[in-house]
Amino acid sequence: MSVDAGRRTLVGVGVGRGLVVGPVAKAYPSPVIPAQGGGDPAQLGPAFDQVASSLESRARAATGALAAVLGATAQMAADPALRAEAEQRVAAGETPAEAVDRAIARFVDMFTAAGGALAERVTDLRSVRDRVVAVLLDLDEPGVPPLTEPSVVVAADLAPADTAELDVRQVLAIVTERGGPTGHTAIIAGQLGIPCIVRTTGIMDLEPGTEVAVDAVAGTVTLDPGPEIREQSRARRAAATALESDTAPGATADGHAVKLMANIGTGKDADRASAVPTEGVGLFRTEVLYLGRATAPSQAEQVTEYSRVLQAFAGGKVVVRTLDAGADKPLPFVTQAGEENPALGVRGYRLVRSHPELLDTQLQALARAQTETGTTPWVMAPMVTTPAEARDFASRARAAGIAIVGVMIEVPAAALRAREILAEVDFVSLGTNDLAQYTMASDRLRGELADLLDPWQPAVLDLVDSTARAGLRARKPVGVCGESASDPVLALVLVGLGVTSLSMSVGAIPAVRYALRHHTSAECATMAAAALAAQSAGEGRAAVLALVHPEVRETLGV
Repeated sequence: MSVDAGRRTLVGVGVGRGLVVGPVAKAYPSPVIPAQGGGDPAQLGPAFDQVASSLESRARAATGALAAVLGATAQMAADPALRAEAEQRVAAGETPAEAVDRAIARFVDMFTAAGGALAERVTDLRSVRDRVVAVLLDLDEPGVPPLTEPSVVVAADLAPADTAELDVRQVLAIVTERGGPTGHTAIIAGQLGIPCIVRTTGIMDLEPGTEVAVDAVAGTVTLDPGPEIREQSRARRAAATALESDTAPGATADGHAVKLMANIGTGKDADRASAVPTEGVGLFRTEVLYLGRATAPSQAEQVTEYSRVLQAFAGGKVVVRTLDAGADKPLPFVTQAGEENPALGVRGYRLVRSHPELLDTQLQALARAQTETGTTPWVMAPMVTTPAEARDFASRARAAGIAIVGVMIEVPAAALRAREILAEVDFVSLGTNDLAQYTMASDRLRGELADLLDPWQPAVLDLVDSTARAGLRARKPVGVCGESASDPVLALVLVGLGVTSLSMSVGAIPAVRYALRHHTSAECATMAAAALAAQSAGEGRAAVLALVHPEVRETLGV
């Protein structure tokens, strides 16, 4: 805890935008295992079933990233290996609550030791533990209590299931003690347009009802904020409302067009995104349709979902990512057992090595949706590493009838060979979250490594730069669909590097549009050069901020 102008201030890692003031609402704690008792052994299986069913129901009702992670958490609750170990422990004399606690603790240790994408699932495992134990002990389900007024939700961490319970109309901000800037809580908060701060040491010491100011840009939580901060909050909200009234296409001050598009995961997301000023879809995460299922969706099911999305943006640009499963998104019908490091294993396009039928069915479904709607999707494969893989995907996609084919650039090897990859496909899209993770060799959920995962890292920007330059030489589009696209200051740098489109959560588009509208292409290029010349992420951002027009800094609060 530090001191700022006589007021106590807690510092974390800010995600998203916004400066809000409101009372703290703390999440219910995890249930404590009693010294005596611990549930009825006959209820162990039904308790797992109840939790899995509840999570599956929430996944079906959710959209986008939230639906994806809820579905994956439901699979954990239904995991036969986890349940079998708990049952064996009960048979050995442990109470059901003890058995669940210790079985999941062993899996947590395994996942943590494995690192990478498996470590990202630890929060979800603990959520399953808390929910099953609460059912066994007949306790209130852990998580955020019902909110009776607009509040700042505070928790040690929030699992996707906890977030699904939130009444977003009453959530001013989310602040957690653990987690990381690219973890589930941060991603879902971004999808919902909620200011968020993670890795906030000391936040759990606050009492419910404490008035705090949460500044997601600065990454600070100020206790008992004074009139000045409250006025800043009101001004920020007014500015954000004004920005939403601008519905023009994305472009720089001198008229250089930059498409501003939405990230979606379902047909419901597409309906919502098409109702606000966007220029299409820059990332359609099709894996959401697969999660929480024991078998792959049929071709007919896929055609229905893809057609719904294409119809929502009839005649517009819709970039579809083929199945990105594996690592933190395991599927029971494809996940390989015993992978020591799934983030570096069989994930994304690599699934074609063992399950080519999944990709072929998906491509055929997309081609049918293309024919039925009259809208041509831009179809790209994730986790492509070499020009040979790009060539193979392009051949498969075109043989299925896909007219516009691309790949994701999220592996350094692909960025370094972007020129050769672009010779095989029509476009590429940079996934900066994974690109940062693989470039910096840093687990996305290790909060203490958040500085290495900063998208402002010069090494990451070097790879974006080389990819964008390859696109300019080939005269082919290069988009960005990672979280960096939603940062209005970094968006100026990306455009200066030569990126042609930016895709983000719908709520982030107005600020990015405003920043672009107030700077010329030449100014963006100057900012890009300053970021590349920096020795660190912080130095790069500071150098670029010094070049941003003062009225933009003031309006956006950056």
